[in-house]
Amino acid sequence: MNLQRLDKIIASQFNISRTDTKTRIKRGQATVNGEVVRDPAFSVCPEKDLITFGGKAVVFKKFVYIVMNKPKGVLSASNDKNRQTVVDLVPFELRRPNICPVGRLDKDTTGLLILTDDGQFAHKVISPKSDIKKVYEVTLDGEIPPDAIDKFADGLILHDGTKCLPAGLEIINGNIARVEIREGKYHQIKRMFGVIDLGVNELKRLSIGDFTLPPDLKEGECREMTEGEIKMIFPDCLNN
Repeated sequence: MNLQRLDKIIASQFNISRTDTKTRIKRGQATVNGEVVRDPAFSVCPEKDLITFGGKAVVFKKFVYIVMNKPKGVLSASNDKNRQTVVDLVPFELRRPNICPVGRLDKDTTGLLILTDDGQFAHKVISPKSDIKKVYEVTLDGEIPPDAIDKFADGLILHDGTKCLPAGLEIINGNIARVEIREGKYHQIKRMFGVIDLGVNELKRLSIGDFTLPPDLKEGECREMTEGEIKMIFPDCLNN
C-alpha cells in the first residue's frame, strides 16, 4: 500500500506550499474518509482514501499533463519576475508546484506547447534519442528556393558550424512552409532558414509526435490532456 503524508499529498495536488497546507489542515480543513484530520503527518493512501481539502475532493494524480496554444509575447518558462510566462496562463486548479514547459518555444513563437510536472516524460519528449518529430508552420520574408528541400533533408550546417539532423521541408506557398525536425537546438528553425538567407516572420508549432494542436484551442487557452493524447506524443511515455 502506497502510504504518504496527508500534507504532502494535498500540497502536490494544489498550487500551495507545504507550510500553508499544514496550517490549513491543523485548522480542520481536511477530511479523510469523512473524518476531520488535523495532523499533517497523518498517513493516507491517495489511490484509495477519500480526501477533501477546503471542501473540495482531492482527486489524486501523480502527474498532470497540459496542452496549451501558446500566444505571442509569453515566455516559455515557469516563472519570471518581470514578464508573463506560460505557467501564468494555466488555471489555478491545474497548477502544480513543479509544472514547467516541455521544451521551449521562443517568446514570439505560437502554437502547441505541453506543460507537466513529470520530469521523466519531459526528458523523453525533448531528447533527440527519442526521435520524436515536431512540425512547425513558418512564414518567411522571401520566396523559398526549391533546392532548400534537399538542403534540409541532407542536414544543414548552421553559421556557427553546428550540424543539424536531416529535416523535412514542405513548401506550401512561396514564402510559407512546414518544417519537420527531430531535435531542438536554440532558435533552430530561424537559424536553419538563416543559412539560405531567409528571415522568419511567423513561426507556429503544429504537432509533437502524432499529437496535433487541437483546433478548438484558442491562443492562450489550455486544458488537461487525455491519456490517449499523451500516448500520441510518445506511445510508452506513461510507462515510467
